[in-house]
Amino acid sequence: MPQAILLEDVESLGEKGAIVDVSSGYLRNFLVPRKLAEAATKGSIEVAARRREAAEKAAREAVDRARENAELLGKTVLTIPQQAGDDGRLFGSVTTQDIVDAIRDARGITIDKRKVQLDDPIKSVGTHMVTVEVSDGVTATVKTMVVAS
Repeated sequence: MPQAILLEDVESLGEKGAIVDVSSGYLRNFLVPRKLAEAATKGSIEVAARRREAAEKAAREAVDRARENAELLGKTVLTIPQQAGDDGRLFGSVTTQDIVDAIRDARGITIDKRKVQLDDPIKSVGTHMVTVEVSDGVTATVKTMVVAS
């Protein structure tokens, strides 16, 4: 039975980069034409191993960068000026987009606004702790000060 290196995740066979045993007809007629796999030769197995090592290294570096950014954000104090009344209530509110813009201006870190966890928009002047998910499983708590302008 020939071996194949999967180029994409195939539900019935395995994940991308895996080396699997398949029938020659299945490899020739289904997997190769759809670019789901390639025939496993000695050279292609070595290339696949290098590709897998490079992907693992890139993933480790991305997690390290995310941890550094989370640590940096943990030390950051954001100041967001908003119009407010005499009683400290804002005329509008501070939304996740406002927080993302303040983070980008302060630290140059781009974060998706869906990763900022606010139960409700901030509607009063004061200090608020906001949780930001920098990447999968890496979060930071950012001190946000809302001041009247």
